[in-house]
Amino acid sequence: MGISGWRRGKLIGRGSSSAVYIATHPSTGQVFSVKSALVAHSASLQREQSILSSLDSPYLVDCLGFDISWDSPSSSLYYNLFLEYAAEGSLSDYVTKQGGRLNDLAIRSITCDILRGMAHLHSRGIVHCDVKGRNVLITSDGHAMLADLGSAIRIGNRNSANEPCCRLRGTPVFMAPEVARGQGQGPLADVWALGCTVIEMATGHAPWPDIVDPLAAVHRIAFSQEVPEIPNWLSDEGQDFLTKCLARDPRERWTAEQLLQHVFVNSSSSIVKLEVSPKSTLNQAFWESVPDGDEEADERPSTDEPSERIDQLICSSIPDWTWDNIWVTIRSNDGDETQPTAAGTISHYFNNNSAHESVIISHCNSCKSEGSCSCNVDSVSEKHKREIQIEIWYWLFFVAINFVVSSLVFNRAALCCE
Repeated sequence: MGISGWRRGKLIGRGSSSAVYIATHPSTGQVFSVKSALVAHSASLQREQSILSSLDSPYLVDCLGFDISWDSPSSSLYYNLFLEYAAEGSLSDYVTKQGGRLNDLAIRSITCDILRGMAHLHSRGIVHCDVKGRNVLITSDGHAMLADLGSAIRIGNRNSANEPCCRLRGTPVFMAPEVARGQGQGPLADVWALGCTVIEMATGHAPWPDIVDPLAAVHRIAFSQEVPEIPNWLSDEGQDFLTKCLARDPRERWTAEQLLQHVFVNSSSSIVKLEVSPKSTLNQAFWESVPDGDEEADERPSTDEPSERIDQLICSSIPDWTWDNIWVTIRSNDGDETQPTAAGTISHYFNNNSAHESVIISHCNSCKSEGSCSCNVDSVSEKHKREIQIEIWYWLFFVAINFVVSSLVFNRAALCCE
């Protein structure tokens, strides 16, 4: 079972016996990853394909099939395993991209995903044997998937934590004490490795950072009474979770199913994804909200144009600035355009439904009256009307810009405080 007509892309990873590439299918545009190894050295890939094809979990990388290809330049046969592509790469790479460590909320969420994948494996009698940041993939939406099951073993229906295995498997600094002593490798060894992976997320480096020699690491883990140092900045729940993972005696270690009930990860399943605070009042997300149950949603189409949102900042409805018979703008010039008079420019608003007139600008520079006056004035030109309109819009736009700038400063100050 394979994907015909696929094209190999750039190299994105390399292991001891295989290389990982991005690949595409030209006709469908599907993007996936391909692990390739010489057929003579493909035992781990074939084991991984056999195990993944029997599993179905969103917390395990999906196997899309395999094929065997002929490389004409080297005259060699290659075994190709097709896997689901994770856009963010491995968890170790993801931690580096995030500045060297993850925050408490991200650690809870990713740990919960890994635990769900582990619980699914253990329920099928499979031990991963090499849980670590490099073998966890992060998707584009931030979810984690267990990957690289080339070292995995089946333990059948026996649930012994000390199930023997034919050889030492895994990465030394992530090994459980019983594995380092050669006493067997069971599901609880994966739990120890998970605790080491949480430390990797919290610190940006593997546990036992002061050990360089792998043999020294195995000896220290196997025969000392030490456990990896727990980051003190983690929440109390996180530190307690790690003590349940890193118990040296496997009989005191919690199982994956028990750890899924721990408050450190159990609470992450009820966390609602936080909305990103708008960086600007012109952001579309700032204008979208969910109406209350007894409110009707606004049926007006949303807009992405900043100019239209400025209009919404100014007022809830666009004002009507048309000139009609209720607006009269007058200026006294005694019929002589070249001779200015003391009357200046005044405006009156006449209410046709009442016997009196409501004055908008009611002070006449000529007669000094506070109400209506009988100064001899003429209507202004259309050009002057347009000038007044432009001036009004200019000041409204100035007010709106000030509001936007104030909001940006407030948001930046709030982010700095956080």
